[in-house]
Amino acid sequence: MSTMQIDRLLDTVVKTGASDLHLTVGRQPTIRLHGRLRNLQTKVLDSDSMVGLMKSITPERNQQELQEEGGSDFGFAYGDAARFRVSVFRQRGDLAIVLRQIPNKLLTFEQIGLPAMCKELIRRPRGMFLVTGPTGSGKTTSLATMIDYININMDHHIITMEDPIEYYHQHKKSVVNQREVGNDVPSFSEALRRALRQDPDNILVGEMRDLETIEAAVRAAETGHLVFGTLHTTGAAKTIDRLVDAFPVSQQNQIRVQLSTALIAVLSQALLTRIDQAGMVAAYEFLVVTPAISNLIRDNKSYRIDSMIQTGKKFGMQLLDEHLWQLYTEGKIAAEEMVDKAKNAADLKERVHRIGRTIEGRPELDDDELGAAD
Repeated sequence: MSTMQIDRLLDTVVKTGASDLHLTVGRQPTIRLHGRLRNLQTKVLDSDSMVGLMKSITPERNQQELQEEGGSDFGFAYGDAARFRVSVFRQRGDLAIVLRQIPNKLLTFEQIGLPAMCKELIRRPRGMFLVTGPTGSGKTTSLATMIDYININMDHHIITMEDPIEYYHQHKKSVVNQREVGNDVPSFSEALRRALRQDPDNILVGEMRDLETIEAAVRAAETGHLVFGTLHTTGAAKTIDRLVDAFPVSQQNQIRVQLSTALIAVLSQALLTRIDQAGMVAAYEFLVVTPAISNLIRDNKSYRIDSMIQTGKKFGMQLLDEHLWQLYTEGKIAAEEMVDKAKNAADLKERVHRIGRTIEGRPELDDDELGAAD
């Protein structure tokens, strides 16, 4: 199978606006469109064609890694049309490839529906702004939008560390240096250590995956930099717990104190399929760290954060489930989709029933079963 073939597949991905392309032996090439998988009407892939496809897009270094480690990730630009983030890996002795489309076009706050308050917060001279949510929830896009806003409006030095780089930023009013982990620098923690000597105003840490990285990011936020970071947690309170739990028990009080002063906001998001199938819509949980919330973090009372978000509407705060409910009542998403992504599914089901509607598409679980599945 030639390069010609991969180009045809990538064209289809770009034209349809699909988010992913799945290539695996024994199945037709498959795209993910608005959250659902669809087969393309071409022939089923066999072992040889998979090897051909892999070789046509995978750099030498990554072919080597695939041989040694059984998998490799990289990114590439597809002309001016788009960029792709690629994961190639072995399965059942054959190859499989997943390509995620990274749009070239940076979006605005309004287009992706980010809380307006974000604009004020990212003008702060220091602190930590976390964007969290499961894989594929649009964290990268939200961060790219915020970085672009700073880039257009402020004369800052922005350093990003990403694995791999997804959105490319041009220098506008700011200077933007993007470092790719595994390519430009061996690790996130090493990139962070160096960053502090590079006169940055803003630092984006693609993933806060280990203790060393978290420590370095918090230190950077304390020393007068605005640090953006991501975690795979759902909900603001859980995010804070996850950061604290990464530390040995003897250091947990210390990190709580540091977070209570360094953290300025947590934006937690989920991506949902629109009811009209015209793409996706994001739901946000937004926590702004006020003095009261700072006290809760310091005193290890994160379980009370949710109720404070509820009363913090004047700061633009909102709970994920409230936003999901709003999207549902505005007719943008289906009830099943809302319940699937909810933090407290039983509560939202109850609300649906209370307004006299039913949830289609799956047998009702009763509440004790739900509790067990949580």
